[in-house]
Amino acid sequence: MDEIKTYTQSERDWAMFCHLSSFAGYFFPFGGIIGPLICWISRKDQSEWVNTNGKSALNFQISILLYTILLIPLCFIIVGIPLLVALGILEMVCVIVASIKAAQGEVFKYPISIPFIQ
Repeated sequence: MDEIKTYTQSERDWAMFCHLSSFAGYFFPFGGIIGPLICWISRKDQSEWVNTNGKSALNFQISILLYTILLIPLCFIIVGIPLLVALGILEMVCVIVASIKAAQGEVFKYPISIPFIQ
């Protein structure tokens, strides 16, 4: 039988902030990476739950940046435009779902995330 882990409210809040801070990218250049990076670095040694969620959020944001850079040249042949829109929608939905799951103490695995940070 699986062991159910419980986390403090503070741990769940910081894990949620790791995901939600990626929305800073809509206001600041590279804020989508800097936000989760700051949250993760500030609390990674204090909680394994925050460490896990911070890495997950950061890996996803780096992956999204990489996919965006790869899709930009495809915009010149029109194919990239709907793909960029779909990627943006996927990012928003995944960040919101991951934030909710983290706040509830549940694990969420981002679907197209490359594990850069182990």
